Amino acid sequence: MEQTSGTAIVWFRQDLRLHDNPALSLAAQAGRVLPIYILDDETAGKYRMGGASRWWLHHSLASLDKALGGRLQLFRGPADEIITRLVELHAVTGVYWNRCYEPWRIQRDIAIKKMLTQKRIAAHSDNGSLLWEPWQVLKGDGTPYRVFTPFFRKGCLQSAPPRRPLGAPTAIEPVSDPQAQTLDELGLLPHIRWDQKLASHWSVGEAGARETLRQFLDRGLDGYKEGRDFPARANVSRLSPHLHFGEISPHQVWHAASAGPDNRDRDHFRSELGWREFSYYLLYHFPDLPHTNLQPSFSNFPWAEDAVALKAWQQGRTGVPIVDAGMRELWQTGYMHNRVRMIVGSFLVKNLLLHWHSGERWFYDCLVDADLANNSAGWQWIAGCGADAAPYFRIFNPVTQGQRFDPDGVYTRRFVPEIAALPDQYLFNPWEAPEAVLRDAGVRLGETYPAPIVNLKASRERALAAFQSMKSAS
Repeated sequence: MEQTSGTAIVWFRQDLRLHDNPALSLAAQAGRVLPIYILDDETAGKYRMGGASRWWLHHSLASLDKALGGRLQLFRGPADEIITRLVELHAVTGVYWNRCYEPWRIQRDIAIKKMLTQKRIAAHSDNGSLLWEPWQVLKGDGTPYRVFTPFFRKGCLQSAPPRRPLGAPTAIEPVSDPQAQTLDELGLLPHIRWDQKLASHWSVGEAGARETLRQFLDRGLDGYKEGRDFPARANVSRLSPHLHFGEISPHQVWHAASAGPDNRDRDHFRSELGWREFSYYLLYHFPDLPHTNLQPSFSNFPWAEDAVALKAWQQGRTGVPIVDAGMRELWQTGYMHNRVRMIVGSFLVKNLLLHWHSGERWFYDCLVDADLANNSAGWQWIAGCGADAAPYFRIFNPVTQGQRFDPDGVYTRRFVPEIAALPDQYLFNPWEAPEAVLRDAGVRLGETYPAPIVNLKASRERALAAFQSMKSAS
């Protein structure tokens, strides 16, 4: 692109970093740069960020502002109105941003690009968030993939490899706007400071993201393929919130994880990056993904309604220890281990027979890595109604899952301390423990720890019957 003179807006979105930021690199060539972030809750509507994500965003913006020498300009309101005012006030010659793939953002960005073009202002969008653009990976007949393995192995890996990461611009001449707001004026932090418990678990910002990646490569990548299923082990990257907010790019992660002799751990980790790509791919090609079953037959599924059971699940008070451990990890840290996400999800939609929408909305509000694409695709996968989904009749047994993947009980005892004194034999099924064992452990079911809110065997049979009735009605 030809170098121009004037003022360029670089519109930060889900790319809160200086390194490997295509939009920032291009804008920096234009001369003066007006770096902006817009909190656009009005356009987002029901997809406005949840509480945990807003906490993360507050601290990520503070980190980016510091990296820009305190010159990041913050705004709150409809992005089209704010950008229209800025381009007129500052004699802007170009607006640069990295693409987002949520349906409401795509529609908004198309309208903004049209407005800028009509004003004869350069509008340049680039890819800073995905390894492959969704419209570039298609089957031979031009239709989108619906199964992960051919999407990743045939569609992605046999196309152009992920580009090398860019460096940070060497010089930026920032411009300020008199109507910019302070970070506190964005109102991202909750009035009741429940968020303070999250701080000790995370290092938010670009530097924290790079350090998290370094620690994972040093300590977690070796043994990743098997170790990632064990929530007490340090084999997961914990990069998901950093990737969601763009504090690090997937290109940086991909190439860093590929810098060494290839083995099954590196290959499996790259395939997990591929699952992230697949979720965005599905959201792009099927924009109803957050609220509509990809498999239409599930429109006949007889979901139950039980507000009491839903609340018990949300609070980690189901009486099923591995489920409660996961839900409490979510509340205390804003995160949940991926294996445990599958366990608690299966329990909600199968043992409790509650709609996957209830889980999707709770996760969206509580996760610091709440991502419309990943969250929606993940819940549809768990419920059996999505693309390449686990079959509905695959119902996780939370007792055997706990025994297999938390064999020493380290994870479960950490988050459910009231049953920590139980022997391993009964840690995941305290309702089967003899009274003397419960007494010695200081556990009184129904008092110090809940009795199970549902019978696992009976609820499994109920779920299978519901699935069969859905098939019969189709």
